Amino acid sequence: MLKKKKLVLILTLLVFAMVSVVGCGGGETAEPSDGAQSVKDKFGGRIIGIDPGAGIMVASEKALVEYDLDYELMEGSDATMVATLKQAIDNNEWVAVTGWAPHWKFATWDLKFLDDPKGVYGEAETINTIVRQGLKEDLPEVYEVCDNFSWGDADIGSAMGLADELGDDVLAARQWVQDNQDLVNSWLPEGYDAGTLVDNPSKEEVTLLYVEWACARAETNVMADVLKNIMGYEVEMMSVGAAAMYQGLAAGEGDAFFTAWLPVTHGEYMNQVGDKVEDLGPSYEGARIGLVVPAYVDIDSIEELNN
Repeated sequence: MLKKKKLVLILTLLVFAMVSVVGCGGGETAEPSDGAQSVKDKFGGRIIGIDPGAGIMVASEKALVEYDLDYELMEGSDATMVATLKQAIDNNEWVAVTGWAPHWKFATWDLKFLDDPKGVYGEAETINTIVRQGLKEDLPEVYEVCDNFSWGDADIGSAMGLADELGDDVLAARQWVQDNQDLVNSWLPEGYDAGTLVDNPSKEEVTLLYVEWACARAETNVMADVLKNIMGYEVEMMSVGAAAMYQGLAAGEGDAFFTAWLPVTHGEYMNQVGDKVEDLGPSYEGARIGLVVPAYVDIDSIEELNN
């Protein structure tokens, strides 16, 4: 009888042990709920970047260190970054990208910058219009329209978005000017109207310098359209590097550019040319770089990437 009781006890313990193991095993193999995922898991442990060596990539590498982020910074291009962002948004997934404003993606999707309490990405900047010394005396109308040029997020965002959609910067600028005549009229000197075009531009040639950024192409092509098709000036556009843009203007090899990110991003270039150029002030307020996520992502700071 005693042996039978021992046997029953052993069998009972074995059954209990098996149930316990199966219970634990089920907990380990079940898919974790969305609420159990870490922030890093939701982002796939990646931050989608652009070209290696770009200023924003250098700042992002620093951010990984400063915020102790165990993330992989993916190299690519502006196009691949935007494609990844679009795919994630289409699927309502979390994604973090290196971003800057102005950029047409802000006019296309509801996005936000993550707060940067350590200031790794710097403060918000302005985009200023810079002209050569003597432009006011030589071409006062050109100087005036450059001085009046100013627009906001929706304006530059739509101009960049249109250029991306049409795949032609010149055609996009012409359409944008047609669609925004009230704003353009606020830039024009007295006697001009955005709805009245010049058939054959024949006034002095104006040379505009720019760098190959989407915002710079949009700004420069819009202003080239205004100067050429509305005011009747011959216009030459020259694509150069950022340093050459400042040095060229200081040497009188151009008349104006509309892409001075100040006071930080282009601060050193501006210091080098000093009073050889004239700063007409901001055409756009609130330019910035940083990490960007869709608005539906429920974190607001780079620090929260570690949650």
